[in-house]
Amino acid sequence: MLSKFVIASGLLATSFFTNASLNVFTCQPDWAALVKQHAPNAEVFSATTAMQDPHYVQARPSLISKMRKADLVVCSGAELEIGWLPELQRQSRNSKVQNGKDGLFWTTDYVNMLDTHDHVDRSMGDVHGHGNPHVQFAVEDIPNISKALVERLAKIDPSNQALYKGNGVKFRADWRKHIKRWHSLGDSLKGMQLVGYHETHRYLFAWLGVEQVADLEPKPGLPPTVAHLNSLSSISSKDANGIVYSSHQPTDAAKWLSERTSLPVAELAQSVGGRPNTETLAALIDDSIAQLLNLQRN
Repeated sequence: MLSKFVIASGLLATSFFTNASLNVFTCQPDWAALVKQHAPNAEVFSATTAMQDPHYVQARPSLISKMRKADLVVCSGAELEIGWLPELQRQSRNSKVQNGKDGLFWTTDYVNMLDTHDHVDRSMGDVHGHGNPHVQFAVEDIPNISKALVERLAKIDPSNQALYKGNGVKFRADWRKHIKRWHSLGDSLKGMQLVGYHETHRYLFAWLGVEQVADLEPKPGLPPTVAHLNSLSSISSKDANGIVYSSHQPTDAAKWLSERTSLPVAELAQSVGGRPNTETLAALIDDSIAQLLNLQRN
């Protein structure tokens, strides 16, 4: 009787382990959405929302607890999370998600990075030597991230590798269809010139042929100042088609400059969920292009 109980308990434990959800900690809602499309049965958590600046996050006990349980951590990298992620890694004491381990996945490792610098110092503002880390807008590189993510998921959770691979193939096929449509939609945006607020949309602008000719920030990461905004007030419709800011940023600087230059203003989501109907990466790109087209019409 005892041996039967032991055997049954062992089978139950094995079954529970096999069916247990993969626990994934992500640094931004963009990567949470991406993981969900590849691993729909996983428990996925995002440390930030679309209305937060991912550069500046507190290493709260709740985040430490979430990371302690993680099988996989998916973040941008390129020092975007340098101010808070290392502290979460340290305090979580989760050996699976430390640097160099399979449980830590940097999306920027699979992107052709823009704006890399050989030398960076604090006088330059919040500049990342490894390049612009806002790669949720790196349209052409998202399939590379998808492939690498599938490989990592399969390595960590081989029992579900067929699911991950199948979802990855579907995601990339759909993404290629989106790219064709975005090319068609964005044709008229080529040559557009904008005043931006941080270079959050750098990859999308480069892909569309849009140029950010000025920035509301005096230096990357520094808030707009009156002196800097005054220096931009001579910009006219001959110099730029409009002003854009991200949905998590204050609106006052963009509105102030718009009132003095008569340039139209558009709000873009910085991340999945930052505006209505932006719950996936594809929807985020859709909405961003739609807002730029609206701006062009004004």
